[in-house]
Amino acid sequence: MLEFTYEDNARSEGYGAVCGVDEAGRGPLMGPVCAAAVILPPGLYIEGLNDSKKLTEKKREALFPVITEKAVAYCVAYASAREIDSMNILNATMLAMRRAIEGLPVKADFALIDGNCKRDIPVPAVTVVGGDAKCPSIAAASVLAKVSRDRLCLELDARYPQYGFAKHKGYGTKEHMEALRKYGPCPEHRITFLKFLNNE
Repeated sequence: MLEFTYEDNARSEGYGAVCGVDEAGRGPLMGPVCAAAVILPPGLYIEGLNDSKKLTEKKREALFPVITEKAVAYCVAYASAREIDSMNILNATMLAMRRAIEGLPVKADFALIDGNCKRDIPVPAVTVVGGDAKCPSIAAASVLAKVSRDRLCLELDARYPQYGFAKHKGYGTKEHMEALRKYGPCPEHRITFLKFLNNE
């Protein structure tokens, strides 16, 4: 159930601009990890808003313009496949989250972070495990991050059509694995995620 409990708690402690932060794309074998930060007006109800993983692609796409229109501020940011390879996926995820928070056109003074890690977050923050199903601002961030990364996968599919990125969004499906074995990795693949290729 989405309720503004965490946001309200932060505001009761004197914080004014509370952002929710979530990521998309930690598991795929290619492309950047994407993070979004969203500040919602207090008490704003957005019909149908939920954890992006529980929504259909059509519903996420429909929610995207509603969130971006009604949010006080939002920012979508990335950490590239090369950054993931150089610093590992957890550090790259935190880098993308940090970029999203710092890129907000309205400066956040508190952050609600989905998950259990808040390393190097530039404002006071709390982590919320399963926050995308609890906090409206984190749920909104999850939708923006997921839709933004899926759209990027469509762009990368046009550039590298042999891999089927539009279909599997970079996850390690049978089709994707077969394409990797046939064509090898492209510049958008995360080389540190492809060690299985060396063991075959």
